[in-house]
Amino acid sequence: MNLFSLLRPALAVFFLLTVLCGLLYPLLVTGIGKVAFPAQAYGSLVLRDGKPVGSALIGQSFTSPQYFWGRPSATGPMANNAGASSGSNQGPLNPALIDNVKARMENLRAADPTNTLPIPVDLVTASASGLDPDISIAAAYYQVSRIARERQLDEAVVRQLIDSSQQQPWLGFLGEPRVNVLALNMALDQLKN
Repeated sequence: MNLFSLLRPALAVFFLLTVLCGLLYPLLVTGIGKVAFPAQAYGSLVLRDGKPVGSALIGQSFTSPQYFWGRPSATGPMANNAGASSGSNQGPLNPALIDNVKARMENLRAADPTNTLPIPVDLVTASASGLDPDISIAAAYYQVSRIARERQLDEAVVRQLIDSSQQQPWLGFLGEPRVNVLALNMALDQLKN
């Protein structure tokens, strides 16, 4: 018995599994995804005037005081980098996390010094993925006075926009009510003063 006859079954299984698992299975799953979930399969892109402005699944960094701000991003080297999704891995007793949260709280207070509401935790801490596109309803309400002042809108108009943009928990009980920051800011841009 020669070496080739010993290796032939192993090589045949290797090539068969490579074609099956490395080519056919991914093509099948991608095809099913494109048919069953077309928006998600193509990145859940959000379009404005036919051009993509972001994704409904990936947070964006809004820093202008006239926009709603999302959760801080833990991705590096740039914020909301989908290719570097990860949490900060900083525990609640980590001095770096405490310093980051304090700095974020100071930034929020500096942007809206008259706001005396408690700062919601999701405005000062990153999500597990570092890419969360949503904020809590409390985080959105916290920003109402700043946005209304910057855009010269009535606060009731901004609150109504938040209320109409709410997404309820999946199946009515999985998760918390939330708003997508990109969608909320796009709706804000559509408002007439």
